[in-house]
Amino acid sequence: MEGLGAAAPRYRRGRTAPAGKVDGTRERLIETYRRKAKRYDVTSRLYPVPGYPQRGQRLRAVGALGLRPGDTVVDVACGTGLNFALIERAIGPDGTIVGVDLTDAMLAQAQARVERHGWANVSLVQSDAAEFEFPGELDAIVSTYALSQVPECANVIARGAAALSRGGRWAVLDLKVPARTPGWVARLGTASVRPFASIEEWVGRRPWEAIRAAMQSELEDLSWTELCLGSAFLVAGTRGAQTGEPSPVHSERGTARGATPQR
Repeated sequence: MEGLGAAAPRYRRGRTAPAGKVDGTRERLIETYRRKAKRYDVTSRLYPVPGYPQRGQRLRAVGALGLRPGDTVVDVACGTGLNFALIERAIGPDGTIVGVDLTDAMLAQAQARVERHGWANVSLVQSDAAEFEFPGELDAIVSTYALSQVPECANVIARGAAALSRGGRWAVLDLKVPARTPGWVARLGTASVRPFASIEEWVGRRPWEAIRAAMQSELEDLSWTELCLGSAFLVAGTRGAQTGEPSPVHSERGTARGATPQR
């Protein structure tokens, strides 16, 4: 594996697209993150612009899960594991984190983080989010700054929702194009997708709308919060007795909900 030395990986491989069928976007994504992996924890603080409140937004996303000690959480597109410490605080040593990422080099950094902290309750899986086989009876699923880059994002949400236990929570934090804002703000809000796909393609696909629609279709008690002048969003919902029925959406702008839903 590129840039990882001779040591065998300490994560398992899940399902990925068959050889020869990985599209150009995924190839660019993998190669970009391989180059960035070792410095990602530092350079990610500059996205989409220096000073962007990523950590605060990650805290909101994890808080929206309403986690309890002993919970099992899947972090989709976990990268180097920047969410792990936030999740660990809530679930404790009796809980479980499953980190999933497409790129070997990012998972190597995540594994190093796990070893530094001595977390014995984290497992890592190399898999395309679109191909990942969610374990059943999950308490929560989270994805931060990643799902909008997956063309099959709606399918990922649907399969994740089906794997949640009743009362389980799904939360997605990601970037979007601000509505009714100046062009320079829109460019800032889309800056982080430049290495992976053309802005025009990403904007034209409007993945945040697909994510919102899928969450509304699959989950209950849905909340939608726009952050940083609409350049980001946090959407979260709960699996009820049944999935597949549209849920009313509680929309807010600028701040997250004051309380997390009770299970």
